[in-house]
Amino acid sequence: MFALSPGCPALPVSVLRDERTVMSWPVANSHCDRRKALPCPLLQRMDKALQHLGSCVCILDAILSLPLLELSARLQEGSLSPRTVLYTYLEKALEVTQQTNCLRHFIPECEEQLQEIERRMEKGLLYGIPVSIKDHIGHKGHLATCGLMQCLDTVMEEDSVLVKVLKRQGAIPFAMTNVPQSLFSYECSNPIFGQTLHPLDPRRSPGGSSGGEGALIAGGGSILGMGSDMGGSIRLPSSFCGLCGLKPTCGCLLLSHAVPCALGPMARDVDSLALCMKALLCQEMFQLDPSVPPIPFNEEVYSSSTPLRVGYYDTDSYFPLPPCMRRAVKETRSALQAAGHQVSTTTPCPSPQGATLRSLRKGKQLLWCDPILLSSLSTGNIVDPILKPLVNSCKMPRLVKKLLALLLKPLVSACPSGQEQELPGVTPVYRSQFISQWQELQLDVVLCPVLGPAFATGYPRKLLGAISSTMLYNVLNFPAGVVPVSSVTEADEEELKLYKGCCDDPWDRALKQVWEMAVSGAVGMPVVVQCVALPWQEELCLRFMKEVETLSRGRRVP
Repeated sequence: MFALSPGCPALPVSVLRDERTVMSWPVANSHCDRRKALPCPLLQRMDKALQHLGSCVCILDAILSLPLLELSARLQEGSLSPRTVLYTYLEKALEVTQQTNCLRHFIPECEEQLQEIERRMEKGLLYGIPVSIKDHIGHKGHLATCGLMQCLDTVMEEDSVLVKVLKRQGAIPFAMTNVPQSLFSYECSNPIFGQTLHPLDPRRSPGGSSGGEGALIAGGGSILGMGSDMGGSIRLPSSFCGLCGLKPTCGCLLLSHAVPCALGPMARDVDSLALCMKALLCQEMFQLDPSVPPIPFNEEVYSSSTPLRVGYYDTDSYFPLPPCMRRAVKETRSALQAAGHQVSTTTPCPSPQGATLRSLRKGKQLLWCDPILLSSLSTGNIVDPILKPLVNSCKMPRLVKKLLALLLKPLVSACPSGQEQELPGVTPVYRSQFISQWQELQLDVVLCPVLGPAFATGYPRKLLGAISSTMLYNVLNFPAGVVPVSSVTEADEEELKLYKGCCDDPWDRALKQVWEMAVSGAVGMPVVVQCVALPWQEELCLRFMKEVETLSRGRRVP
């Protein structure tokens, strides 16, 4: 192994096989000067194409500052060329990955896609839009590694359905982004491509598992990215990085996996997510993947201005979040009420603590019973330090686990958790009850907290249970998205010192110290809220997110 500076990958170029001609890995070093080391023909052509704009930095900055809807409009009308936009984002993405190591590699075939859409008479909804995609989303001729050594020899023979539809709509996939090993972590590090850092603070994590996407978009190197979410993997990096992200109902944009996995967009604003969903929910998607319900995007629902009936809670009573995250929910609730929406403090969850605990445990059971995951981490693979505690606990004999459970039970006995049996029918029964109560309360949507702000690197692995705020809606399979609404204040930092948890037992007292180290010193970092709707109501979820986004202007970090 080479000794590389923070943000650089862990392995030398020689192990990357087919990827090695795409991007010379020393470029990931934040101390490199891009113009002194252009590693591949794609970047050399990019540099040449941008030379005529080099004296007009304002033109490049103007392109990067355009919201997706405006950029799309200019591309459609022809006042901006797809070529100029692509090379502008390639330039910026390279700059961002030099600082954060967020890219796995650039996609050279983006030039072929560029030429194809320039020849094509029909312009799709995403015509000329550069799009970044997460490591494991299949692109023909490239790896889908998940940060695993044994995947370095497996090249995708064809584009995934998602990539095919993106290309058909005129989008240009131009980069693949880094992920944590095996995807089952909300930090972002693996032994092959190294650790990704936060673009606003290199001492912090961008979240995971779509952490590379979060860092790239937040750093300005991509305007639209595609991630995936099995326990919060879109929403957590969006929260940490101050982005908008949507986890659709699993099956709306399908990715086959042993664990239900929802593909979804990440971007700087809600309109970008809506445009992406509108583009993807098209006839070609339904034909290529018949398992996706043939339901086009409902623009009428998204554009509606009818007042909403909103359910609300600021804690699930299982894993209390930092004060800034609860404050954000309360402030958003007040803003919604002032805007004429009806906010109910009654939630569709009669005992949030027990329900969330059951959901979290069921989610963990699903994840760690995945034979692909267990075999990939235990057979012929270098395990990333982030995952070693989980892998070791997985390998423990069942008898040892039962004994540990008996020993640890007194430490958490103060917290009633309701019925905790882990039977196969628990999740379907609870989901049915949750939906019934939602409907009895006549709710349209629910406002609730999400994990954040961005943790210091190394701490996500110490707070695994904190994903209860997102995992609940993976187990229920509800569409859920996050929206930035505020930023951490000095008052939040002071209140963090008073954290007691929900039970004030030995576990909570130990947890308090970890919380303080994980999130203290985050003044100015983004703070987000979570918006939820019933299954298959992505447009309503996005409409609610848009309302929250509009009402929060002036309070959030630019």
